[in-house]
Amino acid sequence: MTADADTMTKFLIIDDHPLFREALHSAVTLAYPDAETLDAASLPEACDILEGESGFDLALLDLNIPGVRGMDGLLHLRTHFPRLPVVVVSGHEDPRVVSQVIAYGAAGFIPKSSKKAALADAIQKVINGAVFVPENLAAAGEAQLGAHARAMIDRVSSLTPQQLRVLGMIRDGLLNKQIAYELQVGETTVKAHVSEILRKLGVHSRTQAVIEMSRLDQISDLDPADPFGNAVG
Repeated sequence: MTADADTMTKFLIIDDHPLFREALHSAVTLAYPDAETLDAASLPEACDILEGESGFDLALLDLNIPGVRGMDGLLHLRTHFPRLPVVVVSGHEDPRVVSQVIAYGAAGFIPKSSKKAALADAIQKVINGAVFVPENLAAAGEAQLGAHARAMIDRVSSLTPQQLRVLGMIRDGLLNKQIAYELQVGETTVKAHVSEILRKLGVHSRTQAVIEMSRLDQISDLDPADPFGNAVG
């Protein structure tokens, strides 16, 4: 798809900052003047939109939205809407975060400090089928992430959508009975999911699984750069 097909292009911007939503709107309009663009200020609002409407070509997601830990927002979208390409647009410019984002299936990473023209160019590249990562961050991320974190990210990425849902509930402190109720399945099914999650993650208990996920969260919970320094320039 190219700019000539912009009437067919539909975007969802997921960010709780009105100023940056406006900046992304401006970048999208620069790349695709006739595109349809919807906003969501939270993950639940985004999911409501995605469940109620179809035809989205790309979601632009801020990692650091309220009520979301670490990569949970990205994982949730990848789990519940697997056909929707998601680009993370974030003030977290640590190369390890970038590597983690791509490993979890994002279609790209765009720093919030990017100029409007750079944002527009990156959006076009993703719409045209590329996975976009700034050159200065891509190689550095692999080098800095660390073998243990890299291995754990790969293990988490091997989980099925249902297993990711169960892992999220484990992290929220839900018991098997509660998970079974939420998923409307039997406790035996939940126990099987938990056992497979622990096996895939290479841990021996639910507590260890939570600890490992919390360690990954710490990578993406670093203080983000000022998201508005250059974003609308």
